[in-house]
Amino acid sequence: MSSPRNYAVILGVSSGFGKATALALAKQGYHIVGVHLDRAAGLAAVDELKNSLNAMGVDTHFYNVNAADADRRNEIVSALTAEIAQYPGASVKVLLHSLAFGSLIPLVGDKDTKVCSQKQLEMTMDVMANSIVYWAQSIMAAGLFTRGARIIGLTSAGSSRVLPMYGAVAAAKAAMESYIRQMALELAEFGITANSIRAGVTYTPALDKIPGSDTIIKNAYMRNPYHRLTQPEDIAKVISVLVKPECDWVNGTILGVDGGEDSIDLTWWTPEESKG
Repeated sequence: MSSPRNYAVILGVSSGFGKATALALAKQGYHIVGVHLDRAAGLAAVDELKNSLNAMGVDTHFYNVNAADADRRNEIVSALTAEIAQYPGASVKVLLHSLAFGSLIPLVGDKDTKVCSQKQLEMTMDVMANSIVYWAQSIMAAGLFTRGARIIGLTSAGSSRVLPMYGAVAAAKAAMESYIRQMALELAEFGITANSIRAGVTYTPALDKIPGSDTIIKNAYMRNPYHRLTQPEDIAKVISVLVKPECDWVNGTILGVDGGEDSIDLTWWTPEESKG
């Protein structure tokens, strides 16, 4: 008798953490429902990812839409409901939020400074925080989650640190962490866990857009005891473990996956100094 089909819904599937996690979960037999927003120039890479996933023997359902659009979300969940209905015992076992799109301009300034508008603040919060709640609500309402499901939101040290131009994104990251804790409480009775993963500085398209990213990268190399950046695959490996039944008791927490970067400050030290 074959095992029930497990689905992973990945928001931000086409690159970085989302892509690496899709590949890692496919190796475990998860069928991938991926949401991404790419222009024509990026679609070849998306097709390549889909082909790689299909070659592993799993089904893929990719949607090139704004994950924060309520109508598109409802359409995707409706399509997924119809898909899952064909397979007795099938369900969504993973919802991963890996969306990185927000305003990177100052919150306040003098009359000559372009500051973040209400629309930009609300957009950033909607995409990078609120959307994980809306997707969880829709999937729950459709009855697609079952016991043992995981809701995972990707966050960063920026949720509690101050960086130039990062105010709107930092607020959204902090809000998402709060949402995760609340969902961990509210979904416990259903056997569903919710956790945040705080990734170390990782070279992704999103990092490249942050003003001063070169300095952030240089500082991360110095801070990290391994003197390297976090890789998307580092995060995907942890998620691959987190989805297993052995991690049922991990709930409502922020998992630091950064090689010690956030807790160990080595900016004052270099390996050469230890050689005497």
